[in-house]
This record gives sequence, C-alpha cells and structure tokens, in this order.
Amino acid sequence: MSPDLTAPPIAFDPLPYQDRLEARTLDQIDLAVIHCTELPDLAMARRFGEEVLYEGSQTGNSGHYYIDRDGSLHQYVALDRVAHHVRGYNPRAIGIELVNRGRYPDWLAADHQAMGERYTPEQIEALVSLLLHLQRTLPSLRHIAGHEDLDTTTVAASDDPSVQVQRKLDPGPQFPWAQVMAAVDLERLP
Repeated sequence: MSPDLTAPPIAFDPLPYQDRLEARTLDQIDLAVIHCTELPDLAMARRFGEEVLYEGSQTGNSGHYYIDRDGSLHQYVALDRVAHHVRGYNPRAIGIELVNRGRYPDWLAADHQAMGERYTPEQIEALVSLLLHLQRTLPSLRHIAGHEDLDTTTVAASDDPSVQVQRKLDPGPQFPWAQVMAAVDLERLP
C-alpha cells in the first residue's frame, strides 16, 4: 500500500499564546497570504513570533505556517485561530512565512531596500504542496496575495526620515509568482 501523499509533513509546534488568539471557523478562511520572514533563520523567526506585543491579549505577530530553506513545514498557529500577520485581513487569512533574509537587519533603511535572496526550490515545492493541501481541506480558500500587495503603507526611512519606504515588501521580487500560480487553483487578489 502506498503512503497517503495528500497532506505534506507538518511539524506542529504552537506558540505559547496560541489559545489567546481569537477563534474563528474554518469557513471564514478564503485567503492565503505569502510572506517572507526577513530574518536569517527559522529559530529567529520563532523567537520573534513568541514575543508578546499586544498587552491586552498577551499575543504577538506570527504566521500560521513557516517553510524553512530545506522545505520543512512548521505550523505555529492552528487554522481555527486568527494569527497577526497582515493588517486588515487576518480574520479571513492564513499566513504562510518563507524563511528568507529579505532586508534584514536594516528593514526600513532607504539604502537597504533590495531583497536579493532567492527562495530555494525546496521551499517553493513545499509551499505548492501546502497550498494544494489547504485547497483540498478548506473549500472556502479561493484567493492568494503577497504581504506587499495588502500592506502598501509607507513610513519614514530609518536612516533618512525625509525618504519614504514601503513598510512591507515581502515576499518580494525573488518570489516565483508565475510558478506558484501555475501549480495551484487560487486567484490572486487585485
């Protein structure tokens, strides 16, 4: 008998505050948002995710899934909980973070806005596998977007307040949108 390949292997390691995140029903989810961690490695992304940033709820910012450079999948927040990963869309969205340096460590410096690290083939393969699995298990999932598509806020650059930079640029110019869109049956949000 061949193994069931419909669900990719996912290491579930919930954040300490997961149960304090707002609950939701799975039929509310219609959007997958692709991010990059803009950090050097998965361990640092986990530490950032564990930080409590919201005093009232004692929760922080994180995605639901993280995909390391080797293609391993990690789930830090259950899908029936609203993770804080993109302004204005969290109740309807799944946050998927790909480990990538992005603009680290000078995220908002005017002279450091290039995002040159490529995503690994293993990451993209794992992402497609995850998205296909989510499409099968969540019939309401219809849309996909990049973080940069949904949060277009500009802020003063950290090294030159007279220059405005985009707050979020992920997943960035190295993300292979054409490859991913050809493999999944999701519509990109305008």
